[in-house]
Amino acid sequence: MRTTTALRKRLLHRVGSAIADYHMITDGDRIMVCLSGGKDSFVLLTLLQDLQRRAPVHFDLMAVVLNQRGPDFPEDALARYLEGIGQPYHIIRKTTIDIVRSKLENGRNACALCARLRRGILYTEARALRCTKIALGHHADDMIETFVLNFMFNGTLKAMPPVLVSDDGRNTVIRPLAYCREADIAAFAAAMGYPIAPNGGCGLPVNRQRSRVKNLIEALERETPGVRETMCAALRRVVPSHLLDRRLHDFTRRGSPRRGDSEQ
Repeated sequence: MRTTTALRKRLLHRVGSAIADYHMITDGDRIMVCLSGGKDSFVLLTLLQDLQRRAPVHFDLMAVVLNQRGPDFPEDALARYLEGIGQPYHIIRKTTIDIVRSKLENGRNACALCARLRRGILYTEARALRCTKIALGHHADDMIETFVLNFMFNGTLKAMPPVLVSDDGRNTVIRPLAYCREADIAAFAAAMGYPIAPNGGCGLPVNRQRSRVKNLIEALERETPGVRETMCAALRRVVPSHLLDRRLHDFTRRGSPRRGDSEQ
């Protein structure tokens, strides 16, 4: 019990810091909390409920379960859980798994395509439910892995922003777990005994590139303890003049970086 209390306190502190740093929640917000059946979304909902009771601003939570018709998706178990904790919820049923599976033969990334389809559904439903924000359960490790994936395989320096406004400006995604480590989330979820679905219940193959990147970062962490925290810090300390993107820095008019600047 003492360990669970300490974990909850640490996670709440980090969530509160992320919300404050990036102005994720304002008074009167109605937040769609996406409950996927995985450990991250369960922990996200629990922590936002805790903050809702003690925060200086008022905001409402609406848990949303998107059933994409995966073979093992535990819709009934999630509904029972939400009813048991008295959390208002809404279930969306959309058949998208077959669409994603049909594209696998073309070598496309199942997770990436599924995420795009899911995002479109959630954007539409958020407007229908009059939600001002969409809260997702991505954590610090997800952000690091996404950065390395984009860097190594997609040729972009891009991670997951803590706050993202849709292209049309009608939806805002927030990631309150941006400062939370996956190890803490997993330990807290295990202690809470959530009805977690295996592999999200989708039945689709895992993203092998992401698995490789996760293993790479874990190996680096074993060799150099604390490297994850260093990578998280790097995402918050970008030096555009020391990259090669001319859209971010005018090398001709403002001059090149000073000699004294570090170029390790």
